[in-house]
Amino acid sequence: MAEEKVVFNCEDALAMKAVATLIQKASSFRSTIYFIRGGRRANSKSLLGVMSLGIENGAEIEITADGDDAQQAVDCLAQFLRNPQV
Repeated sequence: MAEEKVVFNCEDALAMKAVATLIQKASSFRSTIYFIRGGRRANSKSLLGVMSLGIENGAEIEITADGDDAQQAVDCLAQFLRNPQV
């Protein structure tokens, strides 16, 4: 299992597009990946689940992953959350 906490750093105008891109990135990994915010957990591959977390600029997100590519998934998603390129 791999995990990391990261602060989402994105302009408000780009936040929804960044969340959609984040889900696409998460879906490219075989591992089971969750985002946790404020005690709530969502499957990283579910648009509705991730949107229910209310991810916004400055939000602290914990990423957890379990599977063969867990560390790679956490590293990739954490890097994207720190500096989303959409």
